This record gives sequence, C-alpha cells and structure tokens, in this order.
Amino acid sequence: MTTELPTVRLKNAWKSTHPWIFQRLVDKPAQRPKPGSIVEVIGVDGVWIGRGFYNGHSRIALRMLENDPDVAVDADWFARKIAAAVSLRRDVLKLDQISDAWRVVHSEGDGISGLVVDRYGDLLVVEYFSAGAFRHREWIYDALRAQFPGCRFYAFADEHVQKQESFDFRGTEAVPPAIITEYGIKFRADPAGAHKTGFFADQRENREWLSQQVAGKRVLDLCCNTGGFGVYAKVRGAEEVIGVDIDADVINIAKGNAKLNGAHVKFVQADIFPYLRDMGNAGERFDVVILDPAKMTRDREQVIPALKKYLDMNKLALSVVKPGGLFATFSCTGLVSEDQFLDMLRRAAFYAGRTVQVLRVSGAGADHPWLAQVPESRYLKAVFCRVLD
Repeated sequence: MTTELPTVRLKNAWKSTHPWIFQRLVDKPAQRPKPGSIVEVIGVDGVWIGRGFYNGHSRIALRMLENDPDVAVDADWFARKIAAAVSLRRDVLKLDQISDAWRVVHSEGDGISGLVVDRYGDLLVVEYFSAGAFRHREWIYDALRAQFPGCRFYAFADEHVQKQESFDFRGTEAVPPAIITEYGIKFRADPAGAHKTGFFADQRENREWLSQQVAGKRVLDLCCNTGGFGVYAKVRGAEEVIGVDIDADVINIAKGNAKLNGAHVKFVQADIFPYLRDMGNAGERFDVVILDPAKMTRDREQVIPALKKYLDMNKLALSVVKPGGLFATFSCTGLVSEDQFLDMLRRAAFYAGRTVQVLRVSGAGADHPWLAQVPESRYLKAVFCRVLD
C-alpha cells in the first residue's frame, strides 16, 4: 500500500467479526480525521486489523470494511462491492425476471456499512446511514452508474441519522416518480412523496404469497400505506378489499396504484384503533386481515412500549378475523426480535380469545441479505396465521 491513510488505534482487545467498533474501544487520535474518513485500524497490541470508516462523533466509531492489507478501499473497491451486490440480485436471485424494483445494496449485508440503495426501474434511491457512505458518495454514484447506465438518482438521509453521524445533507431535488412492475402488478414509486424510498420492495415475496390465498375473499388491509397488499389482493381475485391508513398522502398514492391496475379497492383514512373498535362493534368480519404498521421505535429504551402497542393493535385486528380466516401481521422494528414478536402474538391471541395457528414465518426478500454476525440488518418479521375459532 502506497496511499497513506490516517491511523486509529484501539485501546482494548477486539476479536469480533462484527463490522462495528464502538467509541469506548477506540483511542481518540490526536488529529482527528473528518467524520466518515477511511482509516487504518491498529489493535491494542500494535497489529494491523483492517480499514474502515472512522467517525469520532458517532457512537459507532469504526465501521470496518476491509481486512486484507493488500486491498485498498478506494473507488475501485466500491465498484467491485456494488458489482457483486448487483450480480447477487441479477445472476443468483434472478430478480429481473420478477420485478424491476429491488434492493441493490443492503448495508452490512453487502459489505458497505451505512449504505442502502433501492432500484425502481431507472430510478435509484440512495439512503445514507453513515458519514462514511455519505462522504464517499461520488464513488458510490459512479459505481452505480456503471451497473445501471442512464439511471436517475434520488438521495437522502434521515435527520436523526445526520445528527448521530454528524453530517449535513438536505437531500437531492425531487424527481418524477417511477412506475415499476412486480409479479405483473404495477406501482408508482415516489421517493419525493409520502414514503421516503417510494415503495416497500422488502415485502414483495410476502405480497405474492398472501395474494395466492385471497381469491373470492373479503380482505382488510390495515396500515395499508401505498396499497401494496390490498392492490395485490384485488388483482388476484379478492371479492372485496378495504385499505386503511391514517396518512392522507399515502392513501392518495394507494388510490393511484389501484387505478394503475384497474383494481377497485376501498381506501379509508382513519386511525386503526377506533376503526377496528367500530368494525368489531358492528359485527364486521373478514376472511383475510393484514396488519403492517410503521416502525415503532429506534430507541432501545422504548422496546417495551412498542411491544405493548403491537399487542394492542394485534388484539384488535384479531377480533375482526372470521373463524378459519387468515391473519398476516408484520413488524419492521429492528429492535424487536422475532421471538419477542411471536410472544406478543401469543399474548394478543390470548387476550382476544382466539386460537392462532402459525402457517409461515418470514421476513424481507432475499435482496435484503444479512450477515450471521450482524443480525441488526435483519429487521422485518412476517407471520402468517389461521385463526381457528
């Protein structure tokens, strides 16, 4: 290696294969590199460990990227990583045969900590979760252009991420939405609109699986967002579909998505708690009920309150499922584990007085890979059940 990088030393032994090294393990260098700089990492014993992003302002001080001393982390490194990620989706998973909307890069799961890229046709939506990914964004854009010639970009970072990682980014200017197709069904992906990335591609296989169970059925899609599950259900032959969401903006997008597919779906703007109480009191029952709420918390101290809210909404949702009907319930709160979510469902069934038979437990599609040593990248829990009585 001829390129000189800043050096960061650890003050305690570190033998983990997890790519994150926290602030308490790192000696603050006398001259601190700018947030997101690529640095050489030296162990407490003086032995070289690897190269990664350094951020002295973040709780995650180091995000390790490379452990081969002969491999530079440069523009070519990003190009190779992104090419490998695209090859997984195209050559192994063969997603182009199913959809033109899929996750291109899934952070640690694809070896670039703090970077998420979603593809919606010719539109690439880039989300930064680390100062390192943001700082080297031009290399990232160049690598993406090589894989998707003529692509458009929309890039952003949530305010809480910018605060935690100490960088400022107002995001790129709004871009026209993309019309994408998955399993023959069309959706409008609008990252500048109500939902930050434009569309939830992670639920693709879950939508397809559930839509095969709905022909001739009455379906209630709670927290429907832009209408994914509801539109699938109607296209696949559901007799009646009602979608409910509290956000007027996403309801408008959902109506447009239904229209794109010639699907008649009734969308209702409402808080699901009073809505479900009213439905229950009126004796309304559905053959299929879907519950897919937004992320409940990013704070470890708020996991118990989040589980309580999951419990309350699942208990109410179960009350409007017909005996023998299907119930699909989801959590995208990464801090809630699968075991915790299943235990919540057990308790919700108990309090609702229903017997729940679990048919299938899944998560995000295979284009959202996660490393065994980095379970933080696994966030979506999907549980498909029959309600027996």
